[in-house]
Amino acid sequence: MRSVDEQLKRVLEIAVRPAPVRVAISDAQGLRSAEEVVTSRALPGFDQAAIDGYAVRSVDVVGGSEAEPVGLPVVGEIPAGSRQPLRLQPGQAVRVSAGAPLPTLADAVLPVAHTDGGSARLQVTRGVPSAAYVRRVGEDIQPGDVAVRRDDVIRAAQVALLAAAGRDKVLVHPRPRVSVVSMGDELVDVSRPASAGHVPDVSSYALAAAAREAGAEIPRPPRLVRCDARELRSAVEDLLPFSEVVVVCGGAGGNAGAEAKAAFTGLGEIDTTRVAMAPGSSQGFGRLGRDAVPTFLFPSSPATALVLFEVFVRPLIRLGLGMRDPYRRLVSARLTSPVSSPPGRRSYLRGRLLREVASGDYLVQPLATGGTHLLATLAEANALITVPEETTDVTVDERVDVSLLSARR
Repeated sequence: MRSVDEQLKRVLEIAVRPAPVRVAISDAQGLRSAEEVVTSRALPGFDQAAIDGYAVRSVDVVGGSEAEPVGLPVVGEIPAGSRQPLRLQPGQAVRVSAGAPLPTLADAVLPVAHTDGGSARLQVTRGVPSAAYVRRVGEDIQPGDVAVRRDDVIRAAQVALLAAAGRDKVLVHPRPRVSVVSMGDELVDVSRPASAGHVPDVSSYALAAAAREAGAEIPRPPRLVRCDARELRSAVEDLLPFSEVVVVCGGAGGNAGAEAKAAFTGLGEIDTTRVAMAPGSSQGFGRLGRDAVPTFLFPSSPATALVLFEVFVRPLIRLGLGMRDPYRRLVSARLTSPVSSPPGRRSYLRGRLLREVASGDYLVQPLATGGTHLLATLAEANALITVPEETTDVTVDERVDVSLLSARR
């Protein structure tokens, strides 16, 4: 029986990172930049008003007060977007809108609240220092500044910087394409009523959702096939040209495993083995097709398939995205109730991670320790508890490693 670490090493050794592609910045969010973007222009590109008010020379409004206001003539108005140059003379004011270019010689913007709001002549009741309410040219970005570094994850702020730098496209590591096939004579699509002896195909929907959540793209709708070698081979051959990863659920063990082995004869190498883990010890992994696409065979249980996806497929996807660390955040937590694990196997148990208010320590509450097939408790879980191979029983308040699946609201 192969260890989890050995199986994971086999998987990650053949991680495929798709070639970088250039995409619109509106489509780049969440992806990792494959280039360093250097700005060629300043932001702002000119001195501009930060608020609506009056452009002035700060020396001309020194000493203005309610008792002794400073009077200035208003000699014009500059709206946002104006390209008409205007020169301010000493002792004058110009009405400006937020974002408008400052007239020559102006070094500050006077808020309307500091004045009587006059349109022809202004009474200033409170002065401002130089540079007040002014966005100076290049104060945010200077030409030659790096807007986005190579391997930065592009988030909303990076999209803003790219737009400010005048870039409408950026080179990124694209989302790996993951294709899903669900196999079983008992399965029917969820859109059809399940009669006696049939069950809805949950796995393909669950695995496709898990792939998207990990950052992958689903290039084709998941395929549902009978437990038939020819049907399975046809479906997989159709999907291989559009995939960096293929997951076949229902193709591990028993009659389904034999059909899967027959289906892939001559198409590539799939190693079906038992891995020292619970759940999901029966599984397969290999490479299929001309491009040697990494392909997984999982058991038919949706809950088990999701755990296997979390352990093996998600890290492969994250490496394909260019992530330096493909794993979930790991914390040490104290158990709130005891758990047991089969001897010689690494168990992945669903749990609810909590935080003790007084100490700030992590606690983890095991969920459904006797029902790994149950989906409802998997949906309630926000963490996976790892019990190592050499441990069979863990008692209350003992510490375990816990990987965070998601934050619960």
